Amino acid sequence: MRKRTRYSLLLMLALVAALIVAVWLRKTAPPEAARLLPESDAILYVNLRPLRAATHFDRSAVARSPDYQHFVDATGIVPERDLDAAAFALHRMDDPNGPNGPVAYSEVFEGRFDGARLARYLRGIATSEEDYAGHTVFAIPIEGRQLRIAQLGYDTIAASNMPTPEQIHAMLDRYRASASPFAGSSLLAARYRDVPLLSSAWGIGHVGLPFSERGRITVFGLQLPLPEDTTFVASLRYGVGALHLRVEQIAPTEEEAAQSAEALGNLVHLVQAIQPKVSAQADKPDAAAVREFTSSLKIEPHKDRAVLTASLPLELLKKLVAPVNAASSEPFASDKSGANAPAP
Repeated sequence: MRKRTRYSLLLMLALVAALIVAVWLRKTAPPEAARLLPESDAILYVNLRPLRAATHFDRSAVARSPDYQHFVDATGIVPERDLDAAAFALHRMDDPNGPNGPVAYSEVFEGRFDGARLARYLRGIATSEEDYAGHTVFAIPIEGRQLRIAQLGYDTIAASNMPTPEQIHAMLDRYRASASPFAGSSLLAARYRDVPLLSSAWGIGHVGLPFSERGRITVFGLQLPLPEDTTFVASLRYGVGALHLRVEQIAPTEEEAAQSAEALGNLVHLVQAIQPKVSAQADKPDAAAVREFTSSLKIEPHKDRAVLTASLPLELLKKLVAPVNAASSEPFASDKSGANAPAP
């Protein structure tokens, strides 16, 4: 065998090995934004790049309020255009009736930011600043809460509305050690391996917390037969012409998983039965896409899990991500004193 042929084969084998390692790291190593989050009860992550490419939501006109326009003018940041990824940590609060409500949040945003302009803007609305680990943490009061914001890098921002600075400090500490692809919280280490490969959005842990009501999970006014501390692994993955949804409820035993699947299956059948009547009354142009989505809903037990799957048509997805009016889409809201402050 000629030396050139041997070298070509060795190069090909090296490339194949590198590809295998890259795929393995992608499966086992969470995205950096998620790795930076502190300890929490749940984690949500979304990669906006494929969503933007599929729906072109950044090209739609947005009716901006004066506060929203002031933020854009002052920072140069257009969220629908410049935000690429976001990760959220959900923290259950001991006092659900306190100023933070039942859940507080820590967040990491990745995108294209002008750090100097953003720092000037934050400094203008912050009531205090703290230097930690070589970064400035801005504290901004919002209706009895303190929202702390820090720029971690030229393309990364961290925020938390937890009552103490522990969480924002943890994110700054993790940023210093973020070169490790296996860093992150204990929840991430325990559950990220369950997230399907190539998922553009996913959630792990007690992701039902924001929808909890009297100890149960309520969605669109419909109470699910699940306690609020149910552990889920949820994901969205792009396919041809649709977005594939998969939600796994992790039960203590296989028997309980089967019971949950049966109870949730009854709700799915109810939704599928009444949806055609609702669509006929609404007479909306996207009714066919809604019917396609609801008819694709399926739930079945699999060992210790109740697994729900569905396909979300891109036409319906485009409707869901279409820009809403500025009253509900402002990245910055006003506190009680009238000063502009980032919304939690």
